[in-house]
Amino acid sequence: MENRYLLSEKQIVWVQDIYEKIKEKIDIECERMGEKIPYVPVNGRYPDMGETSLSWWTNGFWGGIMWQMYCATGEEKYKEKALMIEDKINPVLKGFVGVDHDAGFMWLPTAVANYRLTNSKKAKERGLHAANLLSGRYNPVGKFIRAWNQEGQEGVFIIDCLMNTPLLYWASKETKDPRFAQIAKNHTDTALSYIVREDGSCNHIVQLNPTTGEFVDSPAGQGYEKGSSWSRGQAWAIYGFSLNYRYTNDNTYLDVAKKIAHYFIANVAIHNYLPLLDFRAPKEPVYYDSTAGACAACGLLELSKHVGKYEKQLYIQSAISILQSMEKSFCNWNIEEDGILGYGSARYNRADDREVPIIYGDYFFIEAILELLGKGFLIW
Repeated sequence: MENRYLLSEKQIVWVQDIYEKIKEKIDIECERMGEKIPYVPVNGRYPDMGETSLSWWTNGFWGGIMWQMYCATGEEKYKEKALMIEDKINPVLKGFVGVDHDAGFMWLPTAVANYRLTNSKKAKERGLHAANLLSGRYNPVGKFIRAWNQEGQEGVFIIDCLMNTPLLYWASKETKDPRFAQIAKNHTDTALSYIVREDGSCNHIVQLNPTTGEFVDSPAGQGYEKGSSWSRGQAWAIYGFSLNYRYTNDNTYLDVAKKIAHYFIANVAIHNYLPLLDFRAPKEPVYYDSTAGACAACGLLELSKHVGKYEKQLYIQSAISILQSMEKSFCNWNIEEDGILGYGSARYNRADDREVPIIYGDYFFIEAILELLGKGFLIW
């Protein structure tokens, strides 16, 4: 094991033990899944998202898990499954209508990951196609990437898109065309202006006038209410600003990633490093979102790579504390049931996908463990 994070012997043993459990469970799930694209298990098993839901934003994460496992183990079955997922969602690119700002979530873990690991020309073309569609959502007056496609949402952008901008930085590098990176950076600057609050918390949604670029509102999103603090939004921001720093070397992004990270760490620390669904919600009922913790852990590890040597351990040890606490409280290692990380929540005010296993929670949990082991690779 490459101990790049200077883990203690006890932490090394823990990480290696979790990796063995991941291998056992994902091995079984890979065989059991067939050609399904998973989202949330029902009665312990993943149903298929189905042909009518191919454009759903989470459909790249199973492919991402497969590529991460292929990179870690070298087992061909994971590569074959990842290629199948990429082929299955490819009609969404051709159809155009279903594509929104989540193009990065769909094609970075599939086509772009494929290209990075295999140098596939077809995968590169698919990734560039997705990047072109994402860049086509850019509003040049407001300098933001439009989030969704519904009428009336022409001026809406959301915190999540900071995780999609890496698709554009990748496209600029591959094509030697600065347009993609310029769009990504302009969007990130706009997010910095309107999404991040003074205390390090974040809005989920911002609405600008799509014609003039003027601020209209920051309405309630997937958290408890307007002005609350949806924890996964905070996690997207930690990881997203850290990644945007990676690709631009703009110290403004590094500084804001630190500020948001400190806010997140302070809030999870008082809850035994288990992430609440919203950090500004009533004390009762208590709702958790493990997907926020898993994504934040990945973001904290990314952030640790870009700070001075005397700062690193704050972010590394906080990431490990979150992962260990969630593994103890939320993980299901029963190989007869699908999903590893329980207590994932898509939103506060809807019960059907609150505190359940969600595929992107498993993805980020696995990414973090493989990163600590030095066995993964950067998908974003």
